[in-house]
Amino acid sequence: MFGLLCLGASLAAAALPAHASPQVRRADQEAAREGRIQGKWLPLRDIEARVVPAMTRKGAQYIGFDFDSATGIYTLKFLRNGNVIWVDVDARSGRVMGQSGG
Repeated sequence: MFGLLCLGASLAAAALPAHASPQVRRADQEAAREGRIQGKWLPLRDIEARVVPAMTRKGAQYIGFDFDSATGIYTLKFLRNGNVIWVDVDARSGRVMGQSGG
């Protein structure tokens, strides 16, 4: 069990951009909130409702997300067979822009 927890923690840490400081992450979170309030961006829950079921049907486990306020892109992160998969989703439309890894 401990090994699984360590694996999960290390994957989550590895999936975060190395250049993203806590201040940048907070700014992105605030920008995401403001964008939702202003109607510019879809709520994360709507994005997840569109993407997560499709990925879990393919055997992937949802492990979290990042948001880039400069581009308006949510990056949803999944784990399948020990590999991390990143799915980029446009926050304005909910459209999947691309997928990498896995």
